[in-house]
Amino acid sequence: MLKYPLISRLFLLGCWLLLPALSVHAEYPPQVKAVLEQRCMVCHGCYDAPCQLKLDAWEGLLRGASKDKVYDGTRLVNANLTRLFEDARSVDEWRAKGFYPVLDERDPQRATLLRMLQLKRDHPLPAGPVLPDGFDFRLDRNQQCSKPDEFDAFARDYPLWGMPYGMPALEDAEYTLLSEWLEQGAPGVPRAAPAPAVQAEINRWEAFFNRPGIKQKLVSRYIYEHLFIGDLYFSDLPGVPRYFTLVRSRTAPGEAIEIIATRRPYDSPGDEPFYYRLQALRTSVLDKRHMPYALNDARMTRWNALFFEPEYEVSRLPGYQASVAANPFVAFRELPVASRYQFMLDEAQFTIMAYIKGPVCRGQVALNVIDDHFWVIFTDPNVMDPDQNAAFLARESDNMRLPDGNSGLLSSLVQWRHYARGQRKFLKAKSAELAKLASADAIPLDFDLIWDGDGSNPNAALTVFRHSDSASVVQGLVGQTPKTAWLIGYSLLERIHYLLVAGFDVYGNVAHQLETRLYMDFLRMEGEHNFLVLMPEDKRVQMRDFWYREANADVKQYVLGRKAYIEAESRIEYTGDQPMIEFFQRLAPRLPGASAPRYQPVDPRFSRLQALSGKPFSFMPETAFVQVLEGSGEYSVYTIIHNSAYLNNTQLFREEQRRVPVEDYLTVVKGFIGSYPNMFFRLPAGQLGDFTAAIEGLRSEQDYAELVTRYGVRRTDPGFWGLSDSFHRYYSELAPVEAGLFDYNRYENR
Repeated sequence: MLKYPLISRLFLLGCWLLLPALSVHAEYPPQVKAVLEQRCMVCHGCYDAPCQLKLDAWEGLLRGASKDKVYDGTRLVNANLTRLFEDARSVDEWRAKGFYPVLDERDPQRATLLRMLQLKRDHPLPAGPVLPDGFDFRLDRNQQCSKPDEFDAFARDYPLWGMPYGMPALEDAEYTLLSEWLEQGAPGVPRAAPAPAVQAEINRWEAFFNRPGIKQKLVSRYIYEHLFIGDLYFSDLPGVPRYFTLVRSRTAPGEAIEIIATRRPYDSPGDEPFYYRLQALRTSVLDKRHMPYALNDARMTRWNALFFEPEYEVSRLPGYQASVAANPFVAFRELPVASRYQFMLDEAQFTIMAYIKGPVCRGQVALNVIDDHFWVIFTDPNVMDPDQNAAFLARESDNMRLPDGNSGLLSSLVQWRHYARGQRKFLKAKSAELAKLASADAIPLDFDLIWDGDGSNPNAALTVFRHSDSASVVQGLVGQTPKTAWLIGYSLLERIHYLLVAGFDVYGNVAHQLETRLYMDFLRMEGEHNFLVLMPEDKRVQMRDFWYREANADVKQYVLGRKAYIEAESRIEYTGDQPMIEFFQRLAPRLPGASAPRYQPVDPRFSRLQALSGKPFSFMPETAFVQVLEGSGEYSVYTIIHNSAYLNNTQLFREEQRRVPVEDYLTVVKGFIGSYPNMFFRLPAGQLGDFTAAIEGLRSEQDYAELVTRYGVRRTDPGFWGLSDSFHRYYSELAPVEAGLFDYNRYENR
């Protein structure tokens, strides 16, 4: 039997006694946690955990499961909030919200979780490379979330659906460890208190965020609304980072944190005094939501320089009514625009990544608005640009009003007309201002318009990869020159954040999700228009029309036309007929980190895959991890990313009808890009040439199946978990701060 010391057994007894009003902070025993992370949390984490069974924290295990889905694009009213640690504070409260136990305090051997593991032992996966149709791996599948009294019927109807679902069974030692622990009631152990050096940093930063004065309060509010989704850590301290979340608490520093749980970070915290606190991260680190953000001496110095050294006055604090709080150009109009913009630029990857990893975990509603691969650059904060002009932004603040998430379906359609009209007015005003500045030679329509990262910041150039309903953001210009690029200035960057991060509600109704998707269309088109300003005047319409093939003529006017226009010629002298390629070839040396050295060098045998496009690549999975074994016993890891081509991205539906498979291409990088691998490949280095040739030769699903049979590791492969473990180890060694657990909910069965 698995043994625990007396203190742990007493702690377990106390936890069961306190279940109705659980206040003890605990976590999994280390050995148990290691198995749960590698075998269970890779599917059961974040909002998309099947049956809302979030096993990434011990408290999630106690909370249990629910038949309600968080992701539901059809609901007419907002769903009840079920955020772990925030929306209920006791097991009884979770039961009142419809969660039912997967443990059994009366008879631990009858725990549903234990029985699911036993079911897999009794009924292993059927023989054969591909699992039968009885397994449903769709993300929107009807989940069989059996309550304890329903388990016998579930086991009769779905005997092959034991845990891990659709994956190989646990090894004997893993099963023994978990089963003995569950039979003892799944005890937790006390969470370790912060080390003295860590606690000192907590105290220092909480003192910073809660300094007296109206200016400090406004600055802290701004920082909080941008960093509430981050995993903050103290980078000046040695060792493995410990992560924290910036929260609003009713209690002051030095007291136990009492989180103020609001639907959005800019919702009112109430009339009583509140404080910004650093709450220790109580979940395991999952790659799909992990966004590390360093706090250190340099950061504090930088924020003081941005927000407290400039001379400006804050006359009053903004309120929390939706018309103010949801519009950053109103709420924070008294903070210097340059300071706000530089704050986001300093960690631009984090800023852009937030709308992908932040509140959504799974982002089809916002992500099918973007291309599968594009590059992002930024306007220099020091140029005279309408996006950085405080007076211009103040005048246009109402036209830049964002959805506040409180609309019903019918009112949303009415509001949509208002947003469209406001965007047209804003673009017209911006175009006129841009033309005036250009005619007066007051704005550089050349490389000087582009932020150069202040000479050393690798956030100056970013690459976005969309993987169907998820995406990745990395530093540098990665892959072949994409179809489109975005040039982002302050107002656009701010609106992206407040639309898709601060203002996005994963529990929102269909109206909210529709508004978000439609508004994001405007923001994408604005970023593309900004980029076209730097292209030759006689090429702009041609490029726009290629990006928007078969799109409505009126839509194109938002990118370049009567709604968004520029008549001034770019000052960049182009020599060839491929201006976009030439532009980035000349820009890259000016931007630190643009060559993305982290993802190089790629083995030259991958070169042809990088240079070609065509239908063969359309058979490849969205994201594949490849382990290449060297003769010495060492190995290298690569990611193959499938970039799907589309005629345009202007419609919410009928995406497959806009696909152009003959234009698909691949990007191959060293290391990892993507949180949701769809397939693992493993092969000796000597077979790498044959492997890439087989990919080039794909002509059918049968060809792809043969490729996987020869080189792939299917979900039925007995070696699946061993390879998974080696990938996680490699990731932790390669990037110890940003590494997290991958998610296997999208792993293929082909």
